[in-house]
Amino acid sequence: MPLTSSADSSSASPVPAVPAPSGNPRFPTGFLWGAATSAYQIEGAAAEDGRTPSIWDGFCRTPGKVFEGHTGDVAVDHYHRFREDVRLMADLGLTAYRFSVSWPRVRPTGRGPAVQRGLDFYRRLTDELLAAGITPVATLYHWDLPQELEAAGGWPERATAERFAEYAALVGEALAGRVEQWTTLNEPWCSAFLGYGSGVHAPGRTDPVAALRAAHHLNLGHGLAAQALRAALPGSARLSVSLNLHALRPLTPSKADREAVRRIDAVGNRVFLGPMLDGAYPQDLLDDTAGLTDWSFVRPGDERTANQRLDWLGVNYYTPTVVSATAEGTEPARQDGHGGGAASPWPAADTVGFHQAPGRATAMGWAVDPSGLYELLAGLARRYPEIPLIVTENGAAYEDKPAPDGTVDDPERAAYVHGHLAAVHRAMADGADVRGYFLWSLLDNFEWAYGYEKRFGVFHVDGRTLARTPKSSAHWYGRVARTGELHPPREA
Repeated sequence: MPLTSSADSSSASPVPAVPAPSGNPRFPTGFLWGAATSAYQIEGAAAEDGRTPSIWDGFCRTPGKVFEGHTGDVAVDHYHRFREDVRLMADLGLTAYRFSVSWPRVRPTGRGPAVQRGLDFYRRLTDELLAAGITPVATLYHWDLPQELEAAGGWPERATAERFAEYAALVGEALAGRVEQWTTLNEPWCSAFLGYGSGVHAPGRTDPVAALRAAHHLNLGHGLAAQALRAALPGSARLSVSLNLHALRPLTPSKADREAVRRIDAVGNRVFLGPMLDGAYPQDLLDDTAGLTDWSFVRPGDERTANQRLDWLGVNYYTPTVVSATAEGTEPARQDGHGGGAASPWPAADTVGFHQAPGRATAMGWAVDPSGLYELLAGLARRYPEIPLIVTENGAAYEDKPAPDGTVDDPERAAYVHGHLAAVHRAMADGADVRGYFLWSLLDNFEWAYGYEKRFGVFHVDGRTLARTPKSSAHWYGRVARTGELHPPREA
């Protein structure tokens, strides 16, 4: 992946991974073994204890936007079942849990004082995690913008970044002493370019300039929130951001296809890596998009604000992205890896074609290719050698169904995770400082525009009773987490 330049960040020495005596790869002591979720996808309780609608509540009620009109109103009822879910994590032997805080639950209109009932939920959740010996990793924003802020313009407006910093301060003050690992944003590329570009995610807008403005204000919001958190938290707190970086490959070695990689790298990766890690937008991105905007919404000092010190960088990866110069008869720049759409999520990239990567695919239609994760980790380690990395999302959807005896066997998921953990271990052996891995996801949940049709969890959730059942992948992943040894899946 053609990432460029380097950045100043927290210093830490890589912990070498060493092989286990049995020959199976072994991860170092202290490596974080976790699972990840997000508030709207699991909590439910959409109108309880002062919570007001987010952009996803409205999007779900727009005909044709979400599979069969599914909503997150109940989701998997984690709001009421969180103690049960923490027990599931503890039984697996997880050492960390990555969750998100619901902005409309703790600051319902996006402005004004916090709602203590909302904050109390996260106090109870983190207390439960700590009592179980599980490290809480809190994400401030996983796409659930309060609807009132969207009505005022949403992420394309600077005020949203300012409101985000205020919200970060409120949550930081409330959970100081409980949470030491913090993530500002999850996948801002999706928030900006799927939410405001292609329209396949909430709020469902299709305006390339709005998408670029949103990307900038997400960068700014990240920086302002990081400043607010550092002011509210003790010095031991660790700050990060989670990016769904695209592992890019040209369809052919041709100059034109390599130029397509550069163009998508600019608007898919470096649009965030530039300000956040380098302190400036890449010039080629500004040149590529000059026909759309003059970027006058970037004020002096904004890029410096976005360039806050990170204690680690979160990497989300599922599948590689294969691109080419547009060939006659192909659809230009419509495939986004998250469901597609009528509009393009790639501003100023109409000359680029997207192609299915070869090999087996998950239920999402995403190619299974662990080498993309290795490429991302190794590339980031070369370009930003001072910053530790954590895989904050990786997983797969398959069509899991309970057997007559109630068990759920999902060997494909275990094989997917095994392959990607092997890629992580290989990157570590080659010098990447990777500190942890968070499986997406703990539970089958509301999968955005796919509703409840797609299942990513290692725990099956019955759509009627909401009963949780561990899949065979949960038993296998639990053994890996408890031992730190990458056993072949069928050994569990």
